[in-house]
Amino acid sequence: MIKRVLITGKDSYIGQSVLVWLKDFFSGQLIVDELCVKDEAWQNVDFANYDAVFHVAGIAHSDIGKADEDARKLYRSVNTDLAIAVATKAKREKVPHFIFMSSMIVFGDSAPIGERKRISKGDAPNPANFYGDSKLQAEIGITSLQDEHFRVAIIRPPMVYGKNVKGNYPRLVQLAKKMPLFPAVENERSMIHIDNLCEFIRLILVDQADGTFHPQNAEYVQTSDLVAKIAAGYGRKIRLVKFLNPFLQPLAKISSAVNKVFGNLSYDMALSEYRTNYRVRSFEESVKLTEQQK
Repeated sequence: MIKRVLITGKDSYIGQSVLVWLKDFFSGQLIVDELCVKDEAWQNVDFANYDAVFHVAGIAHSDIGKADEDARKLYRSVNTDLAIAVATKAKREKVPHFIFMSSMIVFGDSAPIGERKRISKGDAPNPANFYGDSKLQAEIGITSLQDEHFRVAIIRPPMVYGKNVKGNYPRLVQLAKKMPLFPAVENERSMIHIDNLCEFIRLILVDQADGTFHPQNAEYVQTSDLVAKIAAGYGRKIRLVKFLNPFLQPLAKISSAVNKVFGNLSYDMALSEYRTNYRVRSFEESVKLTEQQK
């Protein structure tokens, strides 16, 4: 039986990627539509014909330290209130399955350089800022709607990367293209390539799975190794050196960006297992795919 899926959050990076993934490879299983939810017109769209709603609309955590009270209210309005409103409409109109795209950010920021932060089963969310809290409050509101006729899946991916992605990954690309030296810091990060995430979402849709999920690549990422691999994709070789490391901790106290790059934040691999393998790209292959033809 072919399922009909509605993606709420038109033209988002993840939403568009999932749309293309499903249409290119699984058109015989799933029919997918997109819906813009930036104005109130979405409220007049009939959800009743859909088997699932995948909600990806949201505001990303860009320069949140400088946000004023109006910006904070906007985050709450979009990331929390809108998400709950879409889920409420889906339930009211008898959609049996709702998937919410949350984030690893509900567990707070990266641990400082040199300190380990690996999230395991049973660890409670602990947002470090209003962005993380806006996602967590949406999770709580949406999960409260679940019953035997309305299944809810919460997805908390780590940093997502892939071709044309925005956010922190392109900053690493710029460093890889310019810097002759890069600190050889032995940190541990969870990441997920967009193809692995798309396949995971497909499996959740096909299984009509509910619960809270933490997908990631099969390999942890070390930032210096990632930057070296990106540089190699551009025909460059970066020297990874340790003599720069002592300067990073003082810099991290001045700039949170330093800790985002070199700090530690990962999921225990056991937390990310699923009944079916969704890791269609290895780490090395995924970096090559991301940087090819740029």
